[in-house]
Amino acid sequence: MFRRRSASAATDSSSTESASPEATEATQPKGYTPKKGVPTPKRKESGKDLRRPVQAPQTRKEAYRAYRERLDRQKGQPARRSGVPQGEERYFREQDMGKPRAFARNYVDSRRSASEFFLPFSILIIALLFVNNPVFQVGVAYVAWPLMMVTLVAEGIFTARKVKSTAAAHFPDDPKVAGAGMYAAMRQLQFRRLRLPKPTVKVGDDPTAGLR
Repeated sequence: MFRRRSASAATDSSSTESASPEATEATQPKGYTPKKGVPTPKRKESGKDLRRPVQAPQTRKEAYRAYRERLDRQKGQPARRSGVPQGEERYFREQDMGKPRAFARNYVDSRRSASEFFLPFSILIIALLFVNNPVFQVGVAYVAWPLMMVTLVAEGIFTARKVKSTAAAHFPDDPKVAGAGMYAAMRQLQFRRLRLPKPTVKVGDDPTAGLR
């Protein structure tokens, strides 16, 4: 009698232990979250890993060196901002550096083009569209505007090819030659006074002067 009861009890306990977690979770009410097995760390404990130790100067010499470096960085910021308009190459952006890019700027700055008046001409076209004259509006929208766009595209292609071929002849081994044509075409769309770096040649000057 006792042997049969103990055997059935052992069978029930083993079946309970072997029950799958999915079946157990299915019997739980909605919104039940199973235990992780590990307690959630407190904010103070979890924030310890995010904190980085600050390396404070150990000697007076190291503190003075850090102070001088901080002053140099603060002085370098206004110098960098003022160096680009003045034409100091050490303050240029990466895309402005190199002799091919300097030649592209000089080529664009040494001649007048219709592309540099793109912005004011666009504003003029928009203003003319408000004229209460259907025939005039059609002429502006379907003649003046397309003519301006064709002129800009044609002039940009001509400038890009001319600059790239001339730069390749003068600087054959310079990798900056590859994008010099597009660089010149984009610069040509800007006002002369608003171009950065500032023009270093006058209209009519030789664009290759000083680059040989």
